[in-house]
Amino acid sequence: MDIQKLSINTIRTLAMDAVQKANSGHPGAPMGLAPLGFFLFHEVMNFNPKDPGWINRDRFVLSGGHGSMLLYSLLHLSGFGLSIDDIKNFRQWESLTPGHPERGHTAGVEATTGPLGQGVANAVGMALAYEFMAKKFNKPDFEIFDHFIYAICGDGDLMEGISHEAASFAGNQKLKRLVLFYDDNGISIDGKTSIAFTDETEKRFLSYGWNVYNIYDVNDLERLRMTLHETRSSDRPCLVVTKTNIGYGSPNKQDTAKAHGSPLGEKEIEITKQNLGWDYTEPFTVPDEVKTHFAAAIEDKLKVYLSWNGLFEQYKSAYPEEAKLLAQIMSGEVPGEFPIDESYFPDLAEKLASRASSQKVINTLDDNYPTLIGGSADLTESNLTDFKNLPSFRSSTERAGIFIMVSVNMEWVP
Repeated sequence: MDIQKLSINTIRTLAMDAVQKANSGHPGAPMGLAPLGFFLFHEVMNFNPKDPGWINRDRFVLSGGHGSMLLYSLLHLSGFGLSIDDIKNFRQWESLTPGHPERGHTAGVEATTGPLGQGVANAVGMALAYEFMAKKFNKPDFEIFDHFIYAICGDGDLMEGISHEAASFAGNQKLKRLVLFYDDNGISIDGKTSIAFTDETEKRFLSYGWNVYNIYDVNDLERLRMTLHETRSSDRPCLVVTKTNIGYGSPNKQDTAKAHGSPLGEKEIEITKQNLGWDYTEPFTVPDEVKTHFAAAIEDKLKVYLSWNGLFEQYKSAYPEEAKLLAQIMSGEVPGEFPIDESYFPDLAEKLASRASSQKVINTLDDNYPTLIGGSADLTESNLTDFKNLPSFRSSTERAGIFIMVSVNMEWVP
């Protein structure tokens, strides 16, 4: 068995074994998506597992958080500090491998993804943050921010309204660093997705202003490679419709709802491993060749990380004020105190609408909160949420603007 296939099957078997041991979870999605996860973490994404907060890392969001064993397997193999014992503790109280990924709890998890659709919106927010921070800090010959945001969503995510609101915004704003993979396996927990979902997803995203690509078999790594190459030169966000088989390799449960939200069963795991050509009898086995294969990839990523650090040292010398501000932002500091200026309200007896008083306060914040981005759902003249005399965020003209026309309020989280 070649090393790529062996690595992919390691991800599949870890997912099967962990869900079986926990007697709870979703093995099917990780088994189907294993080639995509392997391709992104091993070949595509830049990160440093020893410095998971590196500001220029590529981001990965698993919007269908129920498929968390895909992410945990990849974090384990990629050296993020998840041990094999952590994998064995999947879905146990206080473990580093809860049923859904939790940001701030497990190194390498970029977003807490429980409610379906939420991760799509998280990824769009990260793509917006990229454009804002790149415009604010990048300089000629100093591309401090040049990362991508990769996300995987499923049918359940695309059934939720939040994913479409976020996708519409991303298309309108041409958030070109966002690549969203749609895990199109045709199965929900109740059976065929056609029971409740028959949308023409490609046409919908094209209407939002996205570029749309198709991967007709997720196991085709060369097709994945070609498609990712195309997305890198895109001038807008990209949707990659990725055909997968839920529960891939399971003789009796592949492409059925039985592989979705419950363990495969000891006997089915045994014959599935045989079907995959897996030669190991012990559960939770990670072959030495796979460990070496991932370790070599991490060494290559470390070279990118060290090169960026060298560039950033030069940046600090060339642009000390910008570097100082960025350091403050990364540490959670603000440049000054929260402004308290009673002159904004000289007559406390004056009858003033709360939205009007709110506007006065909002317009004192930009100096002390340089990464605060506010917005309005096309109701600015009514709710007075705009920043006076400051530019708005625009898809092609002004990426440093701090006011956006959408119903969100968010602050960039490093």
